[in-house]
Amino acid sequence: MGKNNIWNRELSWLNFNRRVLEEAANPDNPLLERGKFISICSTNLDEFFMVRVGSLVRGAMSGDKKPDPSGLTPREQLDLIFPAVQEQVARQYELLNREYLPALAEAGIHFQRIDALDKEQREWLGHYYDESVQPLLTPRAIDDRRPFPLLSARVIHLAVLLPAGVRGAQPRMAMLHVPTSLPRVTMLPMGRGKARGVLLEDVIAHYAHRMFGKAHFLAVMPFRITRNTDFIYNDSDADALITEMKKNLKKRKWGRVVRLEVPAGSDPRLLARLKKYLDVAEEGVFSVPGPLNLDYFMKQISSLPGFDDLRFPAFTPRIDERFHQEGSIFRVIRNGDVLLNHPYDSFDPVVRFICEAADDPNVMAIKQTLYRVSGKSPIVAALIRAGQQGKQVTVLVEVRARFDEENNINWCQALEKAGCHVFYGVPKLKTHSKITLVVRKEADGLRRYVHLATGNYNDVTAKLYTDMGLMTCDDIIGRDAGNFFNMVTGYGETVEMEKLVSAPTFLRKHLKRLIKREIEHAEAGLPAAITAKINAMVDPKIIKLLYKAADAGVEIDLIVRGICCLKTGGRDNLRVRSIVGRLLEHTRAFVFENGGEKEVYLSSADWMPRNLDKRVELMFPIEDPALQNRIIASLQDELNDNMKAWVMKKSGAYKRVKREEPLLNSQEARILGPAEIAAPVE
Repeated sequence: MGKNNIWNRELSWLNFNRRVLEEAANPDNPLLERGKFISICSTNLDEFFMVRVGSLVRGAMSGDKKPDPSGLTPREQLDLIFPAVQEQVARQYELLNREYLPALAEAGIHFQRIDALDKEQREWLGHYYDESVQPLLTPRAIDDRRPFPLLSARVIHLAVLLPAGVRGAQPRMAMLHVPTSLPRVTMLPMGRGKARGVLLEDVIAHYAHRMFGKAHFLAVMPFRITRNTDFIYNDSDADALITEMKKNLKKRKWGRVVRLEVPAGSDPRLLARLKKYLDVAEEGVFSVPGPLNLDYFMKQISSLPGFDDLRFPAFTPRIDERFHQEGSIFRVIRNGDVLLNHPYDSFDPVVRFICEAADDPNVMAIKQTLYRVSGKSPIVAALIRAGQQGKQVTVLVEVRARFDEENNINWCQALEKAGCHVFYGVPKLKTHSKITLVVRKEADGLRRYVHLATGNYNDVTAKLYTDMGLMTCDDIIGRDAGNFFNMVTGYGETVEMEKLVSAPTFLRKHLKRLIKREIEHAEAGLPAAITAKINAMVDPKIIKLLYKAADAGVEIDLIVRGICCLKTGGRDNLRVRSIVGRLLEHTRAFVFENGGEKEVYLSSADWMPRNLDKRVELMFPIEDPALQNRIIASLQDELNDNMKAWVMKKSGAYKRVKREEPLLNSQEARILGPAEIAAPVE
């Protein structure tokens, strides 16, 4: 796991992905929900290879021998990563073949081989191929006269081996691209059972000989490639950033192949040719005992009609009673700070906040940061409407948000056409903060309304990710928000704010002060404790300071969903746990005991070097005692969770928390629990 007193981040991430995978075997989860975790494991691995493995391969090939914080060079990390991934993939297909597919069949969902279909089903499938599939296919010959094509990544292709054209020649090779515009599973309209389907690549492989005249296939092999998409680009020139990002998007199409997936038992002649053409290392070849790319369980199978009993019961997010009362949302916020805990609390008030600001004639200006937004974002639509009405609208859209670059660039152009002032980001820094500032003209002058959050302004992921947000018109936070936007849209010159804490200049320093204060309190015999909920714990300096705090007697509880490079080292007062449930835990919340005078913060930042040193982030205090108690109670539920929680052992491995009465699933308890409502508006 590493040579130093820090776990390697890549192996820690693989440990997290294994926890995700094990939810596919958890009988607490309804059957179709278990399939989602199989899919998530696959899509997670895709991104892992595209970014993390791709970067390491580039470093190893260039001779980079610089060790990471765990003490491992790029080559040493790869030597550990590839066997670990092979082991994880083996476990994934073991779950698929031995447990999940038999359970689906028992529930009436069958995946068929074509040779097992009856005559009527084969006739229907042949007609479907002729009418709906074959027109989309283009066979491509591969030989010395026709160079090997540039293949799309993360889609399935079929390699076909045909007889030699002349006596004594080598067998010929051709390829077909499996269309992504068609459902991955072709569902049959007849047959015994509730649902029967055939994988699209099997349909094409069975009937595609019709496209090759009289030639009969010697072999057919599905395959899938993953490319390195982690490119280095110049982001120091804000004016040229859009052009640079568009070039970067094109580069992804021809990045180096870092993984080749094929079915186990594939024809060795086809495999040998592919490895040569693709120039993929042997360690990057994955032979799997089943279908490639298992994301169809989430994208298609999980939503099959007629199987509601095999899914989590739907729930309706709560809306605070104050938002149901007549009057503007600004009146609600003036009456007191509002804490939103998504998705248990609806995201609608956030959308309403932006929409009302866009349409309210008393609103003079709207300023907002956007990192990842949905494809049909009602928030961006409201900003466009505000710009068209002549309001002063300033939007910082982070076009370097990985895998959302194209979507964000398109939004930038739409906002600019509407008359909004659009900024593409701060040079050399990603803007990851989540903040909206609305300036409104009122009877007593201008008032600032602010929304701050731990998660993105994305109405789609807000239903799937847990996040917290604060609505306030606190004068000091309002002034801080104004100063913050002056910084990110100006020359980037930072000033220390009164309540908001920004990265990269001040957040690390502030966290260090807070942790050192707990150390001083512990040494003085005062109450000293830290509870931190984050997505990733990676930063070596923060980790070492936490070691020092634990050794001084500070009680430390870390709720880390994913990567955790910190070692507990057998310290009883340093505890690490991870919650993996139906919702993706995304909140960043911190509680510092402070000698009995607790301080509570929310933040957009994880404790990673990139967040603390290379991104524009925000941490903000929660000062209302009632709201503080809500956050503390939420964290305490997760510390008491004994159904979806894993704890880190001294070895660095994770084990499920032992189940003891009373049982607690913190997510389900929040879904089913009563609304957390503050006093009504007077």
